[in-house]
Amino acid sequence: MERKKLAPEEILRNLEGLENWQAVNDVLSRRFEFGDFAGALEFVNRVGAIAEKYDHHPDIAFGWGYAEINLTTHDRGGLTDFDFAVAREISEE
Repeated sequence: MERKKLAPEEILRNLEGLENWQAVNDVLSRRFEFGDFAGALEFVNRVGAIAEKYDHHPDIAFGWGYAEINLTTHDRGGLTDFDFAVAREISEE
């Protein structure tokens, strides 16, 4: 998998298969909802395991009943195939 910055049309093509994800200002993001804090924390821990597997780490904010995931490839200054691969796997959780 390449870590080259994706062009806008490549980003749009990759978004087609990702429900509820948005790409804005070179960041791929999604908010997940849960019934309580424990559910959000469990999810964040699973996302952490995925991030370690790919060695590609999102910014995560979470609290009671929600988790927000933001992906970008900082050293490329935008979105790459890695961001979309991690997002796809997170979506399967």
